[in-house]
Amino acid sequence: VDDLVQALGVGSGISKSQVSRICADLDDQVAAFRGRSLAGSSYPYVFLDATYCKARVDHQVVSQAVVVAVGVRADGHREVLGMDVGDSEDGAFWTAFLRSLKARGLGTGQGGVRLVIADAHLGLGQAVRTVFLGAGVQRCRVHFMRNVLATVPKGNAEMVAALIRTIFAQPNAPAVRDQLATVAEMLGRQFPKVQEMLETATDELLAFTAFPVAHWKKIWSTNPLER
Repeated sequence: VDDLVQALGVGSGISKSQVSRICADLDDQVAAFRGRSLAGSSYPYVFLDATYCKARVDHQVVSQAVVVAVGVRADGHREVLGMDVGDSEDGAFWTAFLRSLKARGLGTGQGGVRLVIADAHLGLGQAVRTVFLGAGVQRCRVHFMRNVLATVPKGNAEMVAALIRTIFAQPNAPAVRDQLATVAEMLGRQFPKVQEMLETATDELLAFTAFPVAHWKKIWSTNPLER
């Protein structure tokens, strides 16, 4: 830090005690942000995602799961609701994280949480259904596509992807569901594994169809959070 500060033109540098004071102030601000009440607003859509980062724990550098929740109000306003760090993103961790958000007021506003958008993280679906009763779970279509393409030869990937994309190009919910059944049957002749994946994931892959068509492109993947 001292070298960085001097490079920015502060010739006297910065002492360790100054760094400690700055970090303490930041810790207070972060704690206030992470613990703020969410009860004043309703967030019908909640995006969840996780990544792994290196962190120092008990004097050792280890891999840690970092989970993030972003909420979207009915008026389109989006904000980070919370984040947490743990050893792994298993069902118990997701449940504890969602309960901490609920304890701060998430889901208590008018209408509550209606849809959670996420990848197929271990135990996440059950955690959502346990903590936010009645909320749907939308499986990210982008991550699902990657999972599907990992099972087919590279030479067929473009064709398979193009067919699956037609599912999401339909104008209404019944047409989307019918197209998924059609595409699954077509691909099943050559790729039975893909048909199985489509049929197994149908409900979570098409959860977005229960909401206004104008919202579909915003809620059928975790892209808004990842950006």
